[in-house]
Amino acid sequence: MLFTDRTDAGRRLAVALRHLERRDPVVLGLPRGGVPVAYEVAQALGSPLDVIVVRKLGVPYHPELGFGAIGEGGVRVISDEIVRHAGVREKDLVSVERAEEEELVRRAHAYREGRPRLALKGRAVVVVDDGVATGATARAACQVVRAQGAAHVVLAVPVASPDVAARLREDVDEVVCLSTPSLFSAVGEWYRDFSQTSDEEVVSLLERASTDVATAEEVEVDAGGVPLSGDLVLPRDAGAVVVFAHGSGSSRHSPRNRSVATALNRAGLGTLLFDLLTPGEEVYRANVFDIGLLAGRLADTTGWLRRRVSLPVGSFGASTGAAAALRAAAAADSGVGAVVSRGGRPDLAGADLSGVRAPTLLIVGGDDTTVIDLNRQAQAALHCENRLEIVPGATHLFEEPGALDRVADLARDWFTAHLLRELP
Repeated sequence: MLFTDRTDAGRRLAVALRHLERRDPVVLGLPRGGVPVAYEVAQALGSPLDVIVVRKLGVPYHPELGFGAIGEGGVRVISDEIVRHAGVREKDLVSVERAEEEELVRRAHAYREGRPRLALKGRAVVVVDDGVATGATARAACQVVRAQGAAHVVLAVPVASPDVAARLREDVDEVVCLSTPSLFSAVGEWYRDFSQTSDEEVVSLLERASTDVATAEEVEVDAGGVPLSGDLVLPRDAGAVVVFAHGSGSSRHSPRNRSVATALNRAGLGTLLFDLLTPGEEVYRANVFDIGLLAGRLADTTGWLRRRVSLPVGSFGASTGAAAALRAAAAADSGVGAVVSRGGRPDLAGADLSGVRAPTLLIVGGDDTTVIDLNRQAQAALHCENRLEIVPGATHLFEEPGALDRVADLARDWFTAHLLRELP
């Protein structure tokens, strides 16, 4: 397979990565040549783009032999076996690492021009390069990404040596490679145009990407004096923002909620995913089903968000989180303009259902028969505008092909209709 240039390679690679779209991945390009490829992938997936700056730590008298790698955030990956067999002394190890650390910091600052590094903890991450020959840098990058907390690591390249591609599968969850030619000697021979990528081009692409997609930041929510971790995404010119309340046994990293959130972001809606409980509170299972506690946290978080952004606010609840969302929305001063429940237990909101005034959409899987009955009972208690949508063939977690897509479409349309209709 011959590629016209890195732009062509990136667009073709993006097609092969479509299955990751619903995982809301972060795309990282290896500078410099990997960034133009990664830019096209990020654009196609609607994902945030960043660079993954790593520095290989080479044995002093044999620099091509790496004994480890370092990445941003103080991440270091050291092969004790290579250090031992190569006889690398402690003072040499420290000297090499110090020099590479200075270069790493310099490059990262130059590429981002003051923008913060994207957080990877709990996220699906796609590491992209323009091709892989020896695999040393790609392997180091994937190891660093994993050490930075990524939950699912994918290495994506247009072309690679078949042997190296096979070995790299041991370091990642998935390798996506369009071509592994048996007669492989160099990456550049598989491009018609393989001209060098400049630092200026890397900076330009990263800057362009930062304005093309929503801004995302880690936040600390003050919920009644309890600090809770959250991820706030605000598309440019966002018309409203939706707060997510996850269900029992889940967190703000829920891949299903993140999938729905990504669809809302593409529709111009902001999203806030946050942890309803602190790590210490999650240890006690009873807290997960304490609807009063969860509803209070959600109400405090909604108030915090309304003070931060002057936008209409909606709530999206899953499982027990749906009951919390409805109980919080029942308060006279809730400020919640619309509610969506996915596979929820709205019945657990009890008598508070009659006090909900926000338009409410209940979404249930067609094969989730017990929960369908509970949602019908809850619907009968609602006095607000409401609708029950049953997704045919879907079970409780909407894991069937196309089921979660349908949930995302329904939620998007509901929030768009009810949160944006009063805007001037």
